[in-house]
Amino acid sequence: MQPFAFNTKYDQSILLGRKAKNLQTLLAGVRAVPESSLYFHTHRFLLQHHFLSPEPPNDFAYWATEVLNDDPLGEKLSSVDILQYASLEDLRTFFITVLDESLQHADRLPDCPRGEEFHFMACRTFVLPTPYAADNLEAFSLILEHISISALYYHIFDARLRLGRGDNDFSRWFADLGHEELAAKMRMLDPYTQTLEGLRSHIITMVRDYDAH
Repeated sequence: MQPFAFNTKYDQSILLGRKAKNLQTLLAGVRAVPESSLYFHTHRFLLQHHFLSPEPPNDFAYWATEVLNDDPLGEKLSSVDILQYASLEDLRTFFITVLDESLQHADRLPDCPRGEEFHFMACRTFVLPTPYAADNLEAFSLILEHISISALYYHIFDARLRLGRGDNDFSRWFADLGHEELAAKMRMLDPYTQTLEGLRSHIITMVRDYDAH
């Protein structure tokens, strides 16, 4: 069986040159931007503020609330349960639906203050190998104690949505080893409701408890 090779990553933020000044242009942007932009605006807080739990709202919700002063819309946008979506296109559909419904019921479309437009961004990700590889669960849990937060993030979040795998890398490897029960437990974890350090500790405990039996 192939050992689990741990990778890490480096993200370079990219300004797409598209911005929104009101609800209508925000909706147009969400329809048009690449998937990498949707990922950026719904996940960047997770890595930048990995010590916070629950995580701050996505960028769309934050802008609607804090800049457009549209609390109902901000609440709807922040209610998204990202774990329910298997692809970024499904996630795009959620935001389009919420924004379109709000647009249909809007009495007016106020522009944001000058200089506070929503700037659509994306990121270019560089994946780097680490010197760590595990060929069994014990080695996996030991290595997981020491890898960087960026490596953990890559194998949990990037693998499932940005890479379009529909599953995190750890669950896939557990299943390949024949540990279907452990793989299922890993899939059931909601990584969006805890800090990344908390997630690390949870996974290590789960793997070691499973391996002990």
